[in-house]
Amino acid sequence: MRYYILAATFGAAAFTAATGAHASSGDAWAEFASEVQGKCETAARAAIEFPHAVVDPFGSEHFGVALVTGKPKGANGFVSYFCVYDKQTKKVELGSELETENMRLLPDE
Repeated sequence: MRYYILAATFGAAAFTAATGAHASSGDAWAEFASEVQGKCETAARAAIEFPHAVVDPFGSEHFGVALVTGKPKGANGFVSYFCVYDKQTKKVELGSELETENMRLLPDE
């Protein structure tokens, strides 16, 4: 009988720990996405007025990825940049400027 009580106690403790880890994991991913967004938008401010980053919420094993879009400084229209965030060094790099209208993200109707 004592074995069953002990097993039930450890089982409940393990379930509680796993549930807590899952919640903190979600919080950690949200914090990661926020950091990628902030760093990518900051890096793009040299070329874009009011940049807006859309972040892949998890990235790849080694990198965070975002698409940063906005109005180019001193010009009209919209441009986008791919932003890559190194998870180890926490540094970002921007790709080259892409004209948003030429990206054709939506299919022709």
